[in-house]
Amino acid sequence: MKRTKKEKRQYKKAFQEAMARELREHRSSFIVFSILRLLVIVVLVRQLMLANYEGAFFCILAFLLLYLPSWIQVKLRIELPPPLEITIFCFIFAAEILGEVNAFYVVIPGWDTMLHTINGFLAAAVGFSMVMLLNDDERITFHLSPAYLAMVAFCFSMTIGVLWEFFEFGMDYFLGTDMQKDTVIHAIHTVSLDPTLSNKVVTIPDIQDVVINGESLGLGGYLDIGIIDTMKDLFVNFIGAVVFSVTGFLYVKSKGRKKSAAQSFVPSKKTAERDYLQQALEEVMQEEEQPPAQEGPSASGEPEGA
Repeated sequence: MKRTKKEKRQYKKAFQEAMARELREHRSSFIVFSILRLLVIVVLVRQLMLANYEGAFFCILAFLLLYLPSWIQVKLRIELPPPLEITIFCFIFAAEILGEVNAFYVVIPGWDTMLHTINGFLAAAVGFSMVMLLNDDERITFHLSPAYLAMVAFCFSMTIGVLWEFFEFGMDYFLGTDMQKDTVIHAIHTVSLDPTLSNKVVTIPDIQDVVINGESLGLGGYLDIGIIDTMKDLFVNFIGAVVFSVTGFLYVKSKGRKKSAAQSFVPSKKTAERDYLQQALEEVMQEEEQPPAQEGPSASGEPEGA
């Protein structure tokens, strides 16, 4: 059913109010959000002063993404635990501001690997939570086993990891970027150099340099064009997915009685006390239903004090 213009206006006003309340719900996550938002603004101003508009774009993207957890909570009426919310905030800042704008992906070895590991963990948490919330829905008559929930979480995380690698390849292939970082290696094994065309592997060991068009690359080896980086990213994504899937399995198996790492990363349905969107909608509707206060003489026309 389509909303009327009045209902849309009420919903928009209520949603903005609910977002403001959601951001301030947990003191710890709000402090982290405020600090990171301030840092993003400072970096954005610096990028504009340096005329680095690509860096400014990543700053704007990070600024918007910082509001994503609160938007999800309000829109889907779910409650994200503070540890999960803080992890998402830090992941966004580390990936966009530190990784892209400040080139940590290049300057700090292992930065990309660390983020892909965290991504595998978080993606598994998202997949696990979606199925768990559906499983707890009173309208659903079937119940899923802890092993099935863990398997879905693992498969969801790996799917997200593969799709991201597809995205990186597409960006490199079509736009000429270098998202799939290259690796210097010292030996290659290939059937493409087999002169007999009999599918035999030819090995070239101890590669010290590569010359292209008469010029040395000066890398001290052969430049692999992204396959090692891709497989490494998928492997650490696998590790993060396995870690959360196992801890999620133990959490559901014990029905929440045993403490688990997953316990701090599993969203839950909002209770009526924390459903800020519904509360804001009711308040907006009540405000608009109240008649405006009358000023001046009373309706009977009698002067005041008569």
